[in-house]
Amino acid sequence: MKWLLIAVIALILFFILIMATKLKVLFSFYHGNDNDHLKIQFKAWFGLIRYKIEVPLIKVDDNSPTLVVKEKTAAGPQEDTANKDTKQFSAKDLINSMHDTKEVFNHIVSLHKIIRNFLSHVTIRKLEWHTFAGIGDAAHTGMLTGALWAVKGSIIGLVSHYMKLKAPPSITITPHFQFAVSQTAISCMIHFRVGHAMLAGIKLIKFWKGGRPDFKSKPLSALSDDGTQSV
Repeated sequence: MKWLLIAVIALILFFILIMATKLKVLFSFYHGNDNDHLKIQFKAWFGLIRYKIEVPLIKVDDNSPTLVVKEKTAAGPQEDTANKDTKQFSAKDLINSMHDTKEVFNHIVSLHKIIRNFLSHVTIRKLEWHTFAGIGDAAHTGMLTGALWAVKGSIIGLVSHYMKLKAPPSITITPHFQFAVSQTAISCMIHFRVGHAMLAGIKLIKFWKGGRPDFKSKPLSALSDDGTQSV
């Protein structure tokens, strides 16, 4: 009986520790003309727990109307590579993903309220967004620059409204009037507690309505068995 009580107390303490754990997410994305690179890192317990998702290449396939993505994942304190894979995504996959998103919205009551409540507990410690843009014409480049400032301003306004922005964002747009260029780099660092994410997940299950949704997208691991093939 004594050992059972100790085990129960230990489990409760461990659960409390998990709920109180602060998760750090580092997000970075770079787009330069035809080159794209996406990296997402998750860290907890002062870096003892790490997980990284890296997509070093996104391009259009030369032989078919599909998008080629090379994905690499790593886990552990040393971020040892756990998996490398190359996949192709067609327009049909994109349409199926949009259909699945609509299915989720239709099956969950108060989804916006649940997401908004979770985002209120998310803290942004760092946000940088730098863009180099030009289309080879001074007048049109000026118009493009103004439009980009409007878009960035709106997005930053939404971010600061729904999340806690602890540091002023670093936002720049550098126009190039003589030649065409398209480059952008985004990096941010956010924090939230695992307990808030778990609570949001529980609410999603609680407010689920209807039966099983009609998802059309295939799991990533099954893409090579369907019409979309791995390279």
